[in-house]
Amino acid sequence: MARTDTKAGARSGTKVVASNRRARYDYDILDTYEAGIVLKGSEVKSLRTAKVQLKDSYAYVADGEAWLKGVHIAPYAHSHGVDGHDPERLRKLLLRHHQIDEIRRRLEAEHLTLVPLSVYFNGSRAKVELGLARGRKRHDKRRAIAERDIRRDVDRAMAARPGR
Repeated sequence: MARTDTKAGARSGTKVVASNRRARYDYDILDTYEAGIVLKGSEVKSLRTAKVQLKDSYAYVADGEAWLKGVHIAPYAHSHGVDGHDPERLRKLLLRHHQIDEIRRRLEAEHLTLVPLSVYFNGSRAKVELGLARGRKRHDKRRAIAERDIRRDVDRAMAARPGR
């Protein structure tokens, strides 16, 4: 079941750690999913200090499991040797089987991409918001920028209207 809200910070009890703003520029987001992430202790501590980058990261489905690749979680400053982690390691995503099947089916049939949109804490659990996305062409990006500018100008005009 795909979620419809667009921002992780809009839900109560969440703390957004990192967001991938570039993904919303480069892709048309068709559906979003919330997934848990399998992390080590030092990774959780780094996330709590917002030491994560989503640039150039993506997710994929292989052998009935979802994986997150390219997310850089910096090593925690106070962990040493054995307690540390590889910043660029593959991380398993926690989704229900029917969600994984639906994502896999849509990725193959519609030639879409699965991109992480944000990483956040929902209570004490680390979550990632995944977007099922279709890539934009250059002219689509220009149109999206123009629409955003028009919407911003209309909002400003409405806010500055006398009699409110």
